[in-house]
Amino acid sequence: MYRIYPVTQTELVCNDYKVKINGESAPLNSARVSAFPLNRRWPGHQRGIEQTELVNFLSFATDGPVTLEITPSDGFDSFTVHPLEAKVNSRREGDRIIVELSGAGYYTVEPYGRNRALHIFADPMPEYDVDKTSPDVIYFGEGEHDAGIIELKSNQTLFIDEGAVVYATLRACDAENIKILGRGILDNSKNREKILFEVNGDDNRVDVGNAERSHAVTIDYCKNIIIDGVTVRDSLAYNICPSGCEDIVIRNVKLIGNWRYNSDGFDMHNCKNVLIENCFLRTYDDCICAKGFCAIGNTEERMNHNGKVYDIFENLLVRNCVLWNDWGKCFEIGAECCAEEMRNIRFTDSAIIHVTGTPLDCMNIDYADVHGITYENISVEYDDVIPESKIQRRDSQTYSDFERDPDFAPYLICVMVGFHYEYSGGRTRRGRARDLKYKDIRLYGRQDIRIKIVGYDAEHMSEDILIENLTQNGNPVTELKPGNLVTNEFTRNIAIK
Repeated sequence: MYRIYPVTQTELVCNDYKVKINGESAPLNSARVSAFPLNRRWPGHQRGIEQTELVNFLSFATDGPVTLEITPSDGFDSFTVHPLEAKVNSRREGDRIIVELSGAGYYTVEPYGRNRALHIFADPMPEYDVDKTSPDVIYFGEGEHDAGIIELKSNQTLFIDEGAVVYATLRACDAENIKILGRGILDNSKNREKILFEVNGDDNRVDVGNAERSHAVTIDYCKNIIIDGVTVRDSLAYNICPSGCEDIVIRNVKLIGNWRYNSDGFDMHNCKNVLIENCFLRTYDDCICAKGFCAIGNTEERMNHNGKVYDIFENLLVRNCVLWNDWGKCFEIGAECCAEEMRNIRFTDSAIIHVTGTPLDCMNIDYADVHGITYENISVEYDDVIPESKIQRRDSQTYSDFERDPDFAPYLICVMVGFHYEYSGGRTRRGRARDLKYKDIRLYGRQDIRIKIVGYDAEHMSEDILIENLTQNGNPVTELKPGNLVTNEFTRNIAIK
């Protein structure tokens, strides 16, 4: 059985593909994404449209095999289907691409390389037990809805049904038992930055602080949160940002259309008991981050709320996710780590299909004792030429102005205890990184594997780090080429085996 979701057409129109599912025509949604990794320290305005492109995405539900007949609008020489390890049965028949899916999952079909991809969101069949008429349910059906800011209270459910496009920014604070459900689209494109004062942003190295921005979904000091099924499109900043929260489940969520500065995926600050599973993220900045609070601003005020102290991050499990990163890191601890401890964090059974920065990163630039971290059973795919991230210094600069290394590759793994000239907020207290395990990491690509592990000083080290069963293109890696393992004197007990 399968079900094609209705599509509400918006001002975003991309006609790169036509698709049939089991012979039935399927309408496509569109999203604006980054075309290349050109970023800017915040100058008070957004990137130009010329740095973006429109793409199509297909959304449906299935509980069994389906066959997709995909017709690209332009000619193509070859194509790939990602994740590669999914080994999706596919073939070319004339000007069409035939893709046979065994069931639910998240894929991309790429006849033009990294650009102009077709994203396929094949959800499991929905099982929502929601009374749409209940006073505790905020319901949106098919069509466009300009909802503005939605404040969720305890025991409320926001239900965005199939075919719905809800232009909104979501907030919840000091609430419990809240749900965000449905197979529609939460569209954050009308959420715009507030410019506080004009400034010349040329050549700035830090955030110039002249704009206020809010996340698509902000959840502060809440308990028992379920976010299931929705697609979040075009977030102004982070897509989903829980802080000081407990007992969170994020499942079957798709993030697409992220092209604006710092549109991270799921960024959690000092939370406890978080499960993220079966999600797709294409972000313009980091994908999934376990963070402490930020050292800049009202750190103590945020850490002490209503008589309770929020200074621990613990118990995060991320599994069965597909990540595409257009700028930044993929699975990350930090960089913000204002917490006494960050512990029992596990990223597993996932695929990273495009990168620009470090896929597996632990960056402690504050004082947390980071320990009990596991990255396991993860595939990482490098493009044949990885687009090298560049910093735009003025509006007139374009991506083509920069020299780029065709053999560029980021660090596959990076562990750092250190100080950041901006994000550490000038604080002198440092932390640790210990008991990190990287097991069954599989890299696909021609570039050398590069790893960086550094500590801060003799009391703030990176230590007890195990890299086990690392492979590249199916071949075991037991040692790296000279110069490809970067360490300093403040590391201890690093093993690759």
